[in-house]
Amino acid sequence: MKNNLFQYSIKTNKEQEIIDITNLINKAVKQSGVKDGCVIVYCPHTTAGITVNENTDPDVSRDIIMSLNKVFPTVGDYRHFEGNSHAHIKSSLMGVEKSFIINESQLLLGTWQGVYFCEFDGPRSRKVYVKVISN
Repeated sequence: MKNNLFQYSIKTNKEQEIIDITNLINKAVKQSGVKDGCVIVYCPHTTAGITVNENTDPDVSRDIIMSLNKVFPTVGDYRHFEGNSHAHIKSSLMGVEKSFIINESQLLLGTWQGVYFCEFDGPRSRKVYVKVISN
């Protein structure tokens, strides 16, 4: 059986940003040759995350970051010595993995949905793992 684990590098450019990685997941599904199954997207970082949201209006990503910063500001009464507690909290809230269905070689997403990498403590070089599993 073929190893369908893919690793991608993501270079973030801002302290906080949300990057559409749907194309990377579609690429992994295509390269795997899996017709029906599932795909797991995993981010091995404690100050970043994975989410699904609208992929047509970039203001949605801006609004997400703005709203998270209202609830978890970058500067606050945090005790973590590195000064990035807000990023750890946002990562925990968003989560570091998402699972998706593959049907007839296609990633099943809603009409307006995309998969996003969420950077909360950048800019950095990050990793994302994509595991494609056949039924």
